[in-house]
Amino acid sequence: MMNKNIAGGNWKELKGRIQSAWGKLTDDELETTKGDLTAVAGLIQQKYGKMQEDARQKLNDWFAEEKKAHKIEDRANRRPA
Repeated sequence: MMNKNIAGGNWKELKGRIQSAWGKLTDDELETTKGDLTAVAGLIQQKYGKMQEDARQKLNDWFAEEKKAHKIEDRANRRPA
């Protein structure tokens, strides 16, 4: 299942990589999602004409690889200090 939100500093870094992977998405569009990957999947669906579930799955797979490669923290799984 897709991680819902990306933590602050990680979002800025990840946003650039999302734009590299899906070049039709603008910085302003991604910024409006505030790190909500469900909203990002919606943008992918709109820009690329994919079915919603296909867009979510593709983003989920991509995010899983990014998370492994770059040790990205998501808000949904963050534990209080």
